[in-house]
Amino acid sequence: MNHILLEVCCGSADDVIEAHKAGADRAELNSDLFHGGLTPTLGELIVAKRETGMKIMTMVRPREGGFCYTDAEFATAVEDAKLLLAHGADGLVFGFLHRDGTLDKERTRTLAQLAQAAGKETVFHRAIDVMPDWRGALDALIGLGITRVLTSGQEPDVSLGTATVREMIKYAAGRIEILPGAGITARNMDRVIAETGCSQIHLAAHRDMSDPSVANNRSIYYGGCLYPPEDRFRVTDADYIGGMVSRLRG
Repeated sequence: MNHILLEVCCGSADDVIEAHKAGADRAELNSDLFHGGLTPTLGELIVAKRETGMKIMTMVRPREGGFCYTDAEFATAVEDAKLLLAHGADGLVFGFLHRDGTLDKERTRTLAQLAQAAGKETVFHRAIDVMPDWRGALDALIGLGITRVLTSGQEPDVSLGTATVREMIKYAAGRIEILPGAGITARNMDRVIAETGCSQIHLAAHRDMSDPSVANNRSIYYGGCLYPPEDRFRVTDADYIGGMVSRLRG
């Protein structure tokens, strides 16, 4: 197998540190992975970069629930992007759509130019998976100089969208990178790579961790109506990812 670059989707500085230990090539740093990944804090980026030195792409997404933002939300995204670039981000990950699901070219251009002026990479994320015309979207993103697109092939799980990802790679013809992600596991990784012909993959793998500091009163919750358990959290599973890295390098 040719070298396949492995990017790990991370939700904290600890996630990045564990991904680095596992041998990942690149990290995508977010907050709130439960909602698909939102903009991380500067502290997370600073610590992750200081502790690992690895290439870190940072999400710029001001809220959950779609990709058509208010003026205030977009202004927040712009300010976040500037700060992330100033504090060591190696690139920005973002996606801006109109209400009809088509590309918001002007907002995309604004973020792209910020990153490009800093000599950093740009990633149009899985917003492309809800767009009505991915070919037209790729043409527009290529015209804007976007580095790559993260996609599941317009399916809930990339293992179901491998044919479309392969078509995207063929259509892109080296003009923009295509990064398959969403649902890649140790079981389907080899098949996804073989069926798409990709040169890089994006995945997440976490294990549960315990925090007993709230055990004195288990009836107290600090979150929303889902009431997740307050005595545990999740962190990247370095052993699991390390096994995948070994296979990719073998």
